[in-house]
Amino acid sequence: MQTQTLNIALPKELVKKVDEVAKKEYSSRSELIRGALRAYLTRIERWEKILKTGKKYGKKMGIKSEEDVNRIVSEYRHGK
Repeated sequence: MQTQTLNIALPKELVKKVDEVAKKEYSSRSELIRGALRAYLTRIERWEKILKTGKKYGKKMGIKSEEDVNRIVSEYRHGK
């Protein structure tokens, strides 16, 4: 794996928490931050996929606004 070094500034309290967790997990500070960043980016990618799919199906259903979504949800909840 090719790497690149980044310099970032973090609040002292956050660094303290990172170090505590890294120590508990027998990991380095860098590996803990890499793992956290990977998890965050994966979560963002999943949400983007979910939103893209939702927009696709919304378009097929003729949904054009958030008000349309609220109306459909309300009708469904009230059995209309």
